[in-house]
Amino acid sequence: MNNVMKILLFYSFFFGLPVFLFSQNGSNRVQDEIEQFSTADGLENAAISFMAYNLDKDSSIATFNEFMALPPASTVKLFTTAIALEVLGKDYTPSTEIYIDGEVDTSGTLIGNLIVRSLGDASLGSRFFTDENTRDDFLKEWIEKIKEKGIKSIQGRILVDGSLFDYHGVPDGWTWSDMGNYYGSGPSASVVYDNMTILHFSTSNQLGGSTSIDSMTPPIPNINVYNQVTTYNSSRDNAYIYGAPYSYSRFAIGNLPRNRKNFEVKASIPDPELTLGQVFENALKQAGISISESAIGMRSVRMNEESEFDTPISYEKLDKIIVHHGKSVEELVYWTNLRSVNLFAEQLIYLTAFEANKSNSFRENMRYVNQYWESNLGIKMYQTDGSGLSRSNAFSANHYIELLKFMYKSKNFEVFDASLPVAGESGTLRSMARGQAAQGKLKAKSGSLNRVRAFSGYVDSKSGDKIAFSIIVNNYDLSTAQLNKEIEKIFNAMANW
Repeated sequence: MNNVMKILLFYSFFFGLPVFLFSQNGSNRVQDEIEQFSTADGLENAAISFMAYNLDKDSSIATFNEFMALPPASTVKLFTTAIALEVLGKDYTPSTEIYIDGEVDTSGTLIGNLIVRSLGDASLGSRFFTDENTRDDFLKEWIEKIKEKGIKSIQGRILVDGSLFDYHGVPDGWTWSDMGNYYGSGPSASVVYDNMTILHFSTSNQLGGSTSIDSMTPPIPNINVYNQVTTYNSSRDNAYIYGAPYSYSRFAIGNLPRNRKNFEVKASIPDPELTLGQVFENALKQAGISISESAIGMRSVRMNEESEFDTPISYEKLDKIIVHHGKSVEELVYWTNLRSVNLFAEQLIYLTAFEANKSNSFRENMRYVNQYWESNLGIKMYQTDGSGLSRSNAFSANHYIELLKFMYKSKNFEVFDASLPVAGESGTLRSMARGQAAQGKLKAKSGSLNRVRAFSGYVDSKSGDKIAFSIIVNNYDLSTAQLNKEIEKIFNAMANW
C-alpha cells in the first residue's frame, strides 16, 4: 500500500472521507502496478522510467522515475515522425529527377549522359509499397519516357547524384554489429529497394556444416562477402552481416538451418547511390538501349579530381525529362511506426531538416530537431538519430508525455495516431495483450535493443478518458517474453482506468 492510500485511509477512519472517490476510477491500481513491476524478479538492477497522463483531465495518473533519461530504442521514431508531419506536412512527397546532359542525334544516340538527381525518395522499389512483380515498375516508367525522347542508345553513362544529403554513411552512435544488416541501412538521398540486398544461401545437411552464397538480389558488383556462417539445429535465421558504409568487404557470421536452398538473409547495400545507377543501367540494357560507359555515383565523382563532371551540377542548364514523385510523408510515417522501419525514420529526419533550413549535414540536422522540440515542448532534448538505433539517445517518460500531449492537440494527430500499432492486433504490438483488457484499446510505438524495452502511446480507457503513457526499461535480467508479460499488467490497468 503506498503512502497516499495510507493517508486517505487515516482521514477516512477519523473524518469519514469517502475514499471510494479516489479509488473508483482505478488511479491507484496503475500506480500500484508500476511499483510492483519495479520489484519483479529480474528487474532488481533495471532502470525504469514511467508516466501515465490523463489527457482529458489534464492530470497525471501515475509516475515512476518519470524524469530519468534512458536510451529508449525505436520509440525515438515518435519524435521523428511527429516533426516530419509538423514541418513537412502529411502530403509532402520527395522526388527523383532525371536530366539529359548532351544532345540526341538523328540516329537516336544520346551523345552525353543521363543524370539521376536523387532528392531523398525512400520508396523506389520498396517492399512496403511494392511486391516482387511491381518492384521495378519505376524503372519501366523511366525507360518508357526515355524512349519517348527518341533515345535508342547512350554514348556516355548514368550519373546518380545523391549529394542532397551528406555522405555521413550512418548516424553517430550506431554499432558495428548493426551497420551491415538490413535494419542498419543508413540514410541517403539515393535509396533503392530499401537500400537492402538479399543474400541467397545454400546450407549443408551436416550439423556445423558449411554454407554457400549462391547469389544476391539485387546483385552488387565487386562486393566481397567473407562467409563464416555454419549450420545448426533450428529453423530460424541466426546469421549476421558486418560491414561499414561504402565498404565492399562484408563478413557473414552466425548460423542457418541445415539442408536449405535459397535461404534468404538481408543485408545493407554499401553504396545506394551507385547501386541505383547500376540497376537503372541494367534495366536500360535489357530494354535494348545500349550504354557505352559504366554507371557512377556523385560521391565517386567528388573523389576523382580528373572527373569529366562539373560539381556542383548546374541543373537549370540541363534538359529535365522525368520527375518521379515518391510516397507521401503520411505513407512513410505509417510504415515507420507500424513496422519500425529505421531507414524511413532516418530519411524523414534528413528531409525535414533540409526543407526547414537547407542543411544536408547529419549533425546540423540533429541540432535542428533538438532545438525544434526544445522550443515547442519546453524540455531539454538528447536525440542523436531518427530511428533509435543509437544508444546515445537519452529520453525520459516525461519527454514522451510532453510529445504525446503536443500531438494530441495537433492537426496531424489523426495521421500520427493511425500509424501506431494496436495492442493484440497490428504491427509490432500484434502479440502484446492479446485477449486482455488492453487489446484494441492501447496504441503505441514499441522499442527494443539488447536489454532495452520501451513503449509510448495512447490508451482509450474504460472510463472514456484518453491516457498518454510511456515506459522505458533498461538493463533487465529476464527474457523479453517475461518482461512483456509484466508490462501487460500495466497496460491492462490503464485500459481499465
